[in-house]
Amino acid sequence: MQKETPTLKRELSLLDGTMLVVGSMIGSGIFIVSAGITQNIGSAGWLIAIWVVSALITITAAVSYGELSAMFPHAGGQYIYLKESYNKLIAFLYGWSFFSVIQTGTIAAVGVAFSKFTAYLIPSVSDTNILFEVGTFQLNAAQLVSIATIIFLSYINSKGIKNGKYIQTVFTITKIASLFGLIIFGFILAAKAEIWNANWADAWNAQTFNKDTNSWVAISGYTLVSAIAASMVGSLFSSDAWNGVTFISGEIKRPERNVGLSLFLGTLTVSVIYILANVMYVAVMPLNDIAFAPSERVAVAASQHIFGATGTIVIAVMIMISTFGCNNGLIMAGSRVYYTMAKDGLFFKKAAELNKASVPGWGLWIQCIWASFLCLTGKYGDLLDYVMIIVIIFYILTIYGIFILRRKMPDAHRPYKAFAYPVLPALYIIVASAICIALLIDRTSTCGWGVLIMLAGIPVYYLTKQKEIKE
Repeated sequence: MQKETPTLKRELSLLDGTMLVVGSMIGSGIFIVSAGITQNIGSAGWLIAIWVVSALITITAAVSYGELSAMFPHAGGQYIYLKESYNKLIAFLYGWSFFSVIQTGTIAAVGVAFSKFTAYLIPSVSDTNILFEVGTFQLNAAQLVSIATIIFLSYINSKGIKNGKYIQTVFTITKIASLFGLIIFGFILAAKAEIWNANWADAWNAQTFNKDTNSWVAISGYTLVSAIAASMVGSLFSSDAWNGVTFISGEIKRPERNVGLSLFLGTLTVSVIYILANVMYVAVMPLNDIAFAPSERVAVAASQHIFGATGTIVIAVMIMISTFGCNNGLIMAGSRVYYTMAKDGLFFKKAAELNKASVPGWGLWIQCIWASFLCLTGKYGDLLDYVMIIVIIFYILTIYGIFILRRKMPDAHRPYKAFAYPVLPALYIIVASAICIALLIDRTSTCGWGVLIMLAGIPVYYLTKQKEIKE
């Protein structure tokens, strides 16, 4: 009797897809990055505007992806879209960047965020508890906790898509409820008219904090544009990972409908939460308290205004729930990209195999190993600075791919078409390109490295192709 070959199973519903989008997007960013944004632009109006613009950019990209997800309802998502729009090289560069930095670096950083806030409840697992030291390398308890959570979630997901989806749904619903709870209690218990009025008195007079002179400096013109672009790295990164649902299209029921719809519903839900959270921050705290929250933990400072001394514990638990669920979604989705790349001969051959539970187990574990290594290097923070420009570049290429495919495949079946095409997709490309240019000019040292990491994949691609030809 011939042994049956495992295949991907369509077991995820629209709710599951939406929970994956929301759960992967909401990590630790909304609890932290508003401090850095406020230091850059120093006004309530610009703070809220940056989050609104980031929301519009994210939703625009998501609804544009709906057309691509309906055309190619297969595992691999963005990798497939780039391959069909351009060629294998562009798709490989995305996959290379995805494995080396984007997905694994994000998994590592989210794991470390989980461990840092766990230390609020269990001080012995903090990063100050050094367990082993040799030369310049230090192994601390927080790193071990981070790695343990990555291994645990990889193991759970290796046992089948259902296990991962249950964790995703439960933790995502919990984090949505807790965030809405924080926002509502913030407005009811801690909002003060005098703070709100003071924050909005000069809402559009932008200023940046000069660390050399330890004072605020008014900004306008190109300096303001530059500050906005730099600030949007944080807000866009906090809004990223929404495309993870496209990677698991091969396991979603009615993908031609549900992938695009889950992208819209998920990004809209998160955008509303993020904007309301920042409006709450402005209602509860003076701008200086937002900008200079200890360790930039804005949500902790806000929670202390709302709940008093127990506020720190409330936020610590919320971030633990948020980051745990976020990493589950990232780990689940990432392995499907390696699976699709391997089937094209552009990744380790073993990654193209499904295990007994019909999931790409080998891809899950190689991702786990590299993400764990990034936890040990301690350089995940730098990697996140590098990653955002790569992410935006590939979003631009992917959305431009809609225009290419309209010409290449005019008669292809399109169950869903990009909303307000060609205006909204073109607007996204223009705005995202402007952000990339501003970042390359003003953050060459970090964003330049991000581009180099991406381009380093070119020789790797041709070496892979040569090996394929020889075989």
